Amino acid sequence: MRGLRGTVSLLYRLARFLRDLEVFSSGNPRRLRNKLLGRWMGRLFRL
Repeated sequence: MRGLRGTVSLLYRLARFLRDLEVFSSGNPRRLRNKLLGRWMGRLFRL
């Protein structure tokens, strides 16, 4: 069961990465900016 869960997790991560790549290559870096900003703010508020 754990192997299946890991495979599903990997597929979701791959799908998110491919979507980010598609949006960024279209000339709209907003998604990438928001993702980085969200990670930074998450770390800031975790302290």
